[in-house]
Amino acid sequence: MKIYAGMDPRLNLREVIDHATRVERLGYDGLHVAETIHDALAVALLAVEHTTRLTIRTSVALAFTRSPTLTAYAAWDLSKLSGGRFELGLGTQIRQNIEDRYAMPFSDDPLGQLRDYVGAVRAAFAAFSSGNPPAYESSHYRVTRMQPYFNPGPDDETTVPKIYLGGVQRKACSLAGEVANGFVTHPTNSNPLYLETICRPGLAEGANRAGRDMAQSGFELVIGTQVITGSSPPAVLAERERQRRLLAFLFSTPAYRPTLELYGWADLGPRLRDLVRGDRWDDLAAVLSDEVLDTLVPCGTFEELPGLLAARFGGLGQGIVVSPPHDGGDDGAFREVIAALQSA
Repeated sequence: MKIYAGMDPRLNLREVIDHATRVERLGYDGLHVAETIHDALAVALLAVEHTTRLTIRTSVALAFTRSPTLTAYAAWDLSKLSGGRFELGLGTQIRQNIEDRYAMPFSDDPLGQLRDYVGAVRAAFAAFSSGNPPAYESSHYRVTRMQPYFNPGPDDETTVPKIYLGGVQRKACSLAGEVANGFVTHPTNSNPLYLETICRPGLAEGANRAGRDMAQSGFELVIGTQVITGSSPPAVLAERERQRRLLAFLFSTPAYRPTLELYGWADLGPRLRDLVRGDRWDDLAAVLSDEVLDTLVPCGTFEELPGLLAARFGGLGQGIVVSPPHDGGDDGAFREVIAALQSA
């Protein structure tokens, strides 16, 4: 199984460089770059420039805030600069964020638009490879013009970036199985029950629709779970409370509730949302009980973690996100954890 690190989205750009080089020293297979308060593609550029071995993947860059051609230009440049180590992860985000935070329109058919977006990006990639103009027309995008002055091709040396999708609902999983090279699950929806009953069946459904064999095509399901760990029981306890607050905030978003519903905890989402609407941020964590946290998030010391994750997720995916501890003083011990996970 491949092991990917996440990144604190609040790191400044200089800190991004330090984090990326640290992740590479720890022996990870790759680094996921989220999009929250920075441009994910700009952060990915820094990570690519300052590493030599890591796969750098946006997880995920927001599709509907960008032109597909502009995204293709950036992804192509990152792949060229990195020697093929960059992978493009895309997602939709929710309507309120796209309309009210990014001031962009949100389609009544977001998954249909995302399918067409992937098609438009791939059409641009094909144009860059061949040097010929693209010829892509769909319900949501038309990419038919690229004069030689604007075309970086013909270029048969640059590795065409793989495209991963992220999402939660079964239809999003199905779309990834149909058109993507891989899928990254959301931290709120990476529990084995979700993977077994919603995600993997959805991926298979989409692959069948497209006539694809996911194993033969190298499709990668990356389990984006939260992980609570530390070098000692007190360190685990401190991290547990930090992640309880984060998970409570995430579950206040209606789109992230499928796993809560699977376990019969559907009432938690509206309670958390009411607290957010009332700006009662300090009260969120109290709503998320130990039972919920223990069910949804693997928790253990460094020594316990490899066996814990193997028992929980074995056979369910080809990759997993396990971020390094905040304290760099634990890096020697955690390097052994990463190696053990990779060999599990």
